[in-house]
Amino acid sequence: MNIAIVSYSYTGNNDMFAACVARDLLATHIKITTQKPLTMRNIILDIIFTRTPKVQPYPNSLKQYDLVLFFAPIWMGHIASPLRAYLHYLKSNPQAYGFFSISGGAAGENPKLFAELLKGTGIKPVIVLDLHIKDLIPQNLNPTRNDISAYKISETEASLLSSAAIKEINL
Repeated sequence: MNIAIVSYSYTGNNDMFAACVARDLLATHIKITTQKPLTMRNIILDIIFTRTPKVQPYPNSLKQYDLVLFFAPIWMGHIASPLRAYLHYLKSNPQAYGFFSISGGAAGENPKLFAELLKGTGIKPVIVLDLHIKDLIPQNLNPTRNDISAYKISETEASLLSSAAIKEINL
């Protein structure tokens, strides 16, 4: 099976997670970049106005894959805006896909995630895995939102997350 791992990461956590899964599945890893650096102001405006920033590489690079696994953070309950171009691409070019995220999770679960994916692509994902950094930090430390935002996953944590993700994918 020809698999593409497509990742966008503001902090590097989702890219590291995606890189481990790509390595473990012997898949192609495609990192999305924005033409202009994102600021917190841009992120908030993208969420409010559902803007889609210009990204590279272009989504049509997905044609050759049997399965596309997206990795991106959840921002204020929404999928990171740089991924929108890829989700819209799938709407006119349907193919099997999954979505993985490791993000703050300070506000809890993301109950609208599945609906947002379905709306963006027009098709159901084969898998959705919404992981939270707050679950990696020992509970007795009672982390603050700032602690969670600043947290960088280690290579070991990314490898453990990769193993768990691959079990969920069931390839």
